Amino acid sequence: MIDVRLLRNDPAAVKAALARRGKPEIIEQLDAAIALDGQLRDITAQRDASRARVNELSKLVGAARRDGENEAAEKLQIESRTLGDDEKALAEAFETVQGQLRDIMLRIPNVPHDDAPDGVNDQDNPLVKGPINLPGEFSEHQRVAHWVVADELGILDNERAVKLSGAMFTMQRGAGAMLSRALCQYALDMNADAFEEIRPPSLVTTATLTATGQLPKFAEDAYAIERDDLWCIPTAEAPLTSMYSGEILDEAQLPMRLMAYSSCYRREAGSAGRDTRGMLRANEFDKVEIFSLCTPEDSPAMLIELRDRAERLIAGLGLPYRMIEICTGDMGQSHHQSFDIEVYAPGCDSWLEVSSVSWFSDYQGRRADIRYRKSGEKGTHIAHTLNGSALAVPRVWAAIMENFREADGSVVIPEALRPYTRGLERISPRN
Repeated sequence: MIDVRLLRNDPAAVKAALARRGKPEIIEQLDAAIALDGQLRDITAQRDASRARVNELSKLVGAARRDGENEAAEKLQIESRTLGDDEKALAEAFETVQGQLRDIMLRIPNVPHDDAPDGVNDQDNPLVKGPINLPGEFSEHQRVAHWVVADELGILDNERAVKLSGAMFTMQRGAGAMLSRALCQYALDMNADAFEEIRPPSLVTTATLTATGQLPKFAEDAYAIERDDLWCIPTAEAPLTSMYSGEILDEAQLPMRLMAYSSCYRREAGSAGRDTRGMLRANEFDKVEIFSLCTPEDSPAMLIELRDRAERLIAGLGLPYRMIEICTGDMGQSHHQSFDIEVYAPGCDSWLEVSSVSWFSDYQGRRADIRYRKSGEKGTHIAHTLNGSALAVPRVWAAIMENFREADGSVVIPEALRPYTRGLERISPRN
C-alpha cells in the first residue's frame, strides 16, 4: 500500500499522481482515506489527553489522601473512572476507524512512476522495441490456429481436461506435455546463473495474497479453500514476496534474486467467448517467475535486468516478438512501472502477452512488512519488490505451434528446447 504519511503531508501530489490512472473512484478513495486518517489522529489526541489527565488525577488523589481530604479524593476518583470509561470508548472507536482506513488503503493502487507513459487503456501502451523476428509474410500452413494444429498432432486434449475438471482447463499429452515441461526447465536454466531456485507451496494464507495486492480487490478471481483459509496461488510472485514478510534484512543481503516454477490458478470466469479455445486462457497453467527484493536505489537497474532476462528467453526461442511499456490507465493495482513482452501468433493473427515485468516500489514491501537495515543505522527501510514472468507456458506453447508449423503439418521444436525433449526435434502428425 502507499504510505499514509504521503496523504498527510502532500495529499495534492498523491491525488495528482493517482489521477494519471484515469479512474475517478481512486480519488474518492483517497478523500475517504484522508478523512479517516484525520479521525484517527483526533481520536489519538483525545485518548492521549485523557490518559494524561488520568495520570494527573492519580497523583492528585494520592496527595488528597495523604492530606486527609477524603471527600476531595473521592470526587477526583469519580472523574478518573469517568475518564477511564471514555478511554475505553475511544479505544473502540480507534479500532473501528483504523480497520476502515486499512481496508481503503489496501484497495488504493500504487502511484505510477514519473516515467510511466500516460494513457487510458491498452491501446495507449507505447512500443518500446520491435517487432523482432517478424517475417515479411507467413505461409498458409502457419496461418492455422494452434488448437487445430495440436489436435492434428494429438498433443492437446482439452475435451478430457473439461471432463476431469470443468471448463477452462487444458491438458497436454505426449510431446505436448514434454514441450510444456521443456519450456519451464529452459527458463529455470537460463536464469540459474544469478537466481536462487525456490519451489514454494501452491497454497498460501490470506495474508500472503494480501501482501502482493491480490486481496482483497481480486478475491473473485482467486481459488479459495475456505475450510483451511488457504488460497491457490495465482503466480509464484505471491509466496516469493511473502517469504521475508515481517523480517528485517541486512542491506548486504540485497539485492536478492529468486526464481520459482509453479502451477498458477486464476479464475477465467469473465472470459466466456474470448480466446477460450486452445491454450490462450485457462484456470490452471505453469509458469516460471523471477523475483527480486532490493533497495530503492537498486530498483531501476533491477527492472531492466528482469526485463532483459525475460526478453532473452523469448528471443532464444526464435519467436517474433515486441516489447511495450504499460501506460498508467492499463497498470495493475500494485504496479509502479511495467513492461510486457508479446509474441505474434499467425494462426490467431494476434499479439499475445507472454511476459509481464513490473516494479512495485515499496507498495508490496509495506503490505508484507519487509524491511532492511543499513549498516551502522538504527532505523529500518521498506524493501522494494520486482517480478517478471520469465516464461508462462500456454501462450508460448501456442505460438510455437503456429510459428514453427511446417507444410507437412509437423512442428519444429526450437533448438533451445531440444536439450529437454529427449532428442525430439519435431512433432509429427499422427498416422
